[in-house]
Parts: sequence; C-alpha cells; structure tokens
Amino acid sequence: MEIYVHIPFCVRKCAYCDFYSLPDARSMEEAYFEALKGEITEWGLKCRETGRTDVSSVFFGGGTPSCVDPRLIRETMALLRRYFSLREDAEITMEANPGTIDKEKLIIYKNAGISRLSLGLQSADDGMMEKLGRIHRFRDFEKSYYLARETGFRNISVDLMSGLPGETEAGFINSLKTVLSFGPEHLSVYSLIIAENTPFYALYGPEGTKTEELPGEDTDRRIVNRTREILEASGYRQYEISNYAKPGFASRHNIGYWTGEEYLGFGAAAASFLYTDTGRLQKKVTEACSGAGNVFCAGILTGHGDLRGPDGSAGSVIPPGTAAVRFKNAEDLRYRELSRTEEEFLTREDLMAEFMILGLRMKQGVSPDEFEARFGVSMEERYGPVIRKYTDFNVLRQDGERISLTPYGEDVCNILFEEFL
Repeated sequence: MEIYVHIPFCVRKCAYCDFYSLPDARSMEEAYFEALKGEITEWGLKCRETGRTDVSSVFFGGGTPSCVDPRLIRETMALLRRYFSLREDAEITMEANPGTIDKEKLIIYKNAGISRLSLGLQSADDGMMEKLGRIHRFRDFEKSYYLARETGFRNISVDLMSGLPGETEAGFINSLKTVLSFGPEHLSVYSLIIAENTPFYALYGPEGTKTEELPGEDTDRRIVNRTREILEASGYRQYEISNYAKPGFASRHNIGYWTGEEYLGFGAAAASFLYTDTGRLQKKVTEACSGAGNVFCAGILTGHGDLRGPDGSAGSVIPPGTAAVRFKNAEDLRYRELSRTEEEFLTREDLMAEFMILGLRMKQGVSPDEFEARFGVSMEERYGPVIRKYTDFNVLRQDGERISLTPYGEDVCNILFEEFL
C-alpha cells in the first residue's frame, strides 16, 4: 500500500495552477495539521485491525509542502510510523519549491526519513518563471539543489514544463540541458495544460487574448521528441510518457498509481483507492475545492460499518471515513461534521479500462496475460478490435508478451484512451 499526504499551503498560487491549494494561509497550518493527524490516527487504527499496515511509499504533495514549518512534516512522519509499517527501503518523497527550502529544513526532512526530493523548477529561464508566477528564480534552484546534495539527498527529481507562452524549441532545450548538467536522478517533463479557472485560461484559453503566444502543436511535438532523444542519450530511461529516470530511480510511488496499487490519501482534496471483493473504492473529500476564502477541509474517519459493494456483497477492506471537517478561521479548532465523503465503486468495465489507460502510459505497456488473470477474460476478447486498429495506425505495437505505445502513439494517445472508455 502507498500513502499520499496533501499539504495545500502555498506562498502564492502560480498562474497556470488548478490544483487545490491555499496561498497566503500560513496562519491555518497548526489547525490543518491537527485535522490531518486525526485522520491519520483513525485510518491507522482501522488498518491495524485489518492487518493492512505495510507501506511501500509515502508522498507529500501540494500545494507546497516545503513552505510549512518543517516540524509539522517531522511530526506527521512520526505519526505515520506509529500506525503503519513503513518498509525499511520505503520511498518517501516530498515536493519542494526551490524558493522555500534552506539547509535547516533539509536536515529536518532528512532526519525525519524523507529520502527523495521533487524540486518544481519548471524552467531554467527566469523570464519564463516570472510569466508562470513562480516565486523562485534559477539561482534559488541552484542553491537549493546543492544544499540538498550537501545534506545527503541522493535521489532528486526535477520538474520541467514545455509549451510555455513565448517559448521556442531552442529555449526549452536550453533549460533541459541546463538541468541535465546538475545530474538529477529523475526528471518529469510535462507539457503545459491551460486549465479553466486559472489566470492563464483568461489569457491563453479558447477566448484568450494571447493565444498566439503558445507554441504550435508541431513545435510541442518536436520538443517532446527531442526531449526523449536527449535524455535517453544522457543515460535516462523513459519509463512513463512524461517521466525519465537513471537506472534504479524510477518513482516507485507513481508506478504504484499506474499499475493499480492501493493507496490511502490524507488531507484536503486527497483521494484513496482500495480494493474490495467487488472492485475498487474511491474516497475523496468533496468540499475541499468548494470553499471560499480561508476555508479548507480534511477528511476524518468516523465510520465503523461494513463496506459493501453496489450488489450488497461485503467488502474485505477498511470501512471508509464518512466525515469532513472545516475550519473557517485559525481560531476555530473544533471538529465539525459537514457531509459524507464521496464513495464510488468502480465496475469491472471501469477497472478494465483503467488497466489499459494507466498501463499504456508506462513504457513497458500492458500484459495480456496479467489482464486475463485479473479479469477472467482475454484482452483480445474485450479490446481486440481496438488493439488491431491502433496497431495498424502505428499507435500500438506488440512486442513479445506485452502491448505498448509507439513513439508516435505517445503523441496521440488520448484518442486511443477514449476508445477504452
């Protein structure tokens, strides 16, 4: 099992970001972490009762986890260890903004057991970072990276973003090669998505005033292909559409998501996936994104009943949490029930489609034998016509016992994924 911990606080929200986060709300940290600890404790007790405590990875995401008091991260790690059995070699990742970490924080993270840092650089061009609304500049990244190495971090990932407004192919490649000169163990390289309800959408969305500044689709595809060539020539293995790693440093936590591992999500807007006798359960706090101003929510487990599937059959795992907690201001520290968290049982068809979509994001692709063992029907019987069609279109390839995307298929995979849905 994996654990995700959502830390929603940010110094400032970036212009492209549509993740749930709370800029300039540091006064609420203590209250939030009290709610978070309550949720971890309740789930931890239930996991102990069912013997489901083995944890292979932990991921602190956000938001910007590195902007909060590092003591709170240390206390959260201690609580996770109290209720869960973290493997000796567990991968424990924390996202960090280069403008929010210093040596003291890094030492606390290291001593708390954080073994992997994910640094959100996005671009090595200061002008691009300013346009994105990032609070840091390249010199901050450089300082943070070297401090992390001095502190003993031997597993560092760097995020880069392509397709930025006004960016050229040469400009992005320069950012990429600059980052490569530092020698991080892992790189995530994503194309910019213009999300609704963001400042970028007003500028670069369908009705925006500056859409002409976005690189064209052909430029974006050339950047993606050049990125693949440069990273593979530099010793990085592409193991997922947007992720590259040196041998032995692929993100185990993210691979867990793509291969269907169970995970528990703690904190505002976090989700959990648990297998039952009838399929997989999704648990999420729905209020987390609906509040206004300084309002946030954290899921708190209160349920003790049996988990049952849509056909009435009993589930075999932990009863889900049912209450959410809202703090309207920093002084209101009481738990107050608002509503049930949202529970969704995925059908067998849902799970088969997810197996294909998530599995094909991985470079290794999907295994027909594993599909049949999991679902009791052959991949040929369920998706044969789709697989043959897209193999003829050079989107899919069959190599031995696995089916995977071709390089061209990575460019057009969303069209294929719609077929599985």
